[in-house]
This record gives sequence, structure tokens and C-alpha cells, in this order.
Amino acid sequence: MKVIETYWTIQSEEVWELAVRRGYLIGDPHYYMFPEEYEWMIQQMRNRLPGYIGEPPIWLWLQKPDMRSTGHAESGSKIVRLTVQLDPRSVLVSDCWDWEIVLNNGFNADTEAESQAFDAGELQLTKEQSWERIFELDRPRDSSWIGSHPRILQGTTGRIDLQYIRKVEYFTARQLGRYLKSKKETEVWHF
Repeated sequence: MKVIETYWTIQSEEVWELAVRRGYLIGDPHYYMFPEEYEWMIQQMRNRLPGYIGEPPIWLWLQKPDMRSTGHAESGSKIVRLTVQLDPRSVLVSDCWDWEIVLNNGFNADTEAESQAFDAGELQLTKEQSWERIFELDRPRDSSWIGSHPRILQGTTGRIDLQYIRKVEYFTARQLGRYLKSKKETEVWHF
């Protein structure tokens, strides 16, 4: 029996309209904010996902994104939240917070002592090797160093054919700091 899981991706309306014309959704290197780090992720996908052929990645969320919050796109942008069903073997899952360390070209330390040892040149582990920890979702970490926030899981995959998209929802990206307009409107969400 084939296992299918549900994921979500947020894209601009423009990207979605292009996907509809093409018949599939695919990433675009033109929009990479961190080209070297994205190339590193593509290499990890090649190494870890059977059948992945190196297409620019699509970023997925394992939890449904709350569109009432900010930060999904530039304020006022027209965006879509796509509900996608995929074989989990085609999705490389990683820790979103740890990915931020990769984006910042940092060492992914599990403890303060390990961070200090790396800075002092006392570790055999390279910075790039530490990045692979973003895929080790059950590894123990020192909460006094990392913090006690829950893991936020993200995924990356290659091309998504339209047949795997189950729902399309249109939104306008929220303005930073405007969750609700007033106390009188607590039952109304403004998108």
C-alpha cells in the first residue's frame, strides 16, 4: 500500500499561475536568497531522496501554516496556500530552526561547550558536517543552549505535478503587527 502524507506550501499567485500553465510546480533559482545554501540542500536531496533528479526545491510545511500570522510573504502580496499530498519518500524533512543556522553559515552546535570547542578549532567535525544535523530530528540537544521551543519541521521536494495538489487557497499577505484590527473584531480574521 502506498503511503501518502499531506503537506502545505505557500507560493505567490504568479508562481501558481505559471504552475497551472506548465502542469507542475517547481522552484526557481532566480529567487534563491541564499544560493550556496540552497545548492547544499539540493545535494542533500540528491543523496537522500530516491528518484530526485536535482530540480530546484519546493519548500513544504508539515503543519498547516496559519495565514493569520505575518512573515509568509511581503505585506500585501497575493499568495496561495497549496495543500499537497505526496509520498513521504519524496520529501526531505528538516528542522526549520537548524536550517536558519545553515542559512547564516554557522556551526550547528548541540551544546555551548561544543560551540566553544568548534570556535577554538578543537573539533574534528566541520561546519558543513554539522549542518547535516538538521535531518537528525531525534537527536538530544541541550535545552539551556538551544532553547526549549518545539521543533518546527519543514520539507523540500522536487517538481510537484498538479495532480498532487488537493486544495488552493488565496490570501493577501498580512501587514506586520496587524493580527486583529480591534477588540470588536475578535471573531473576524483579516487576510
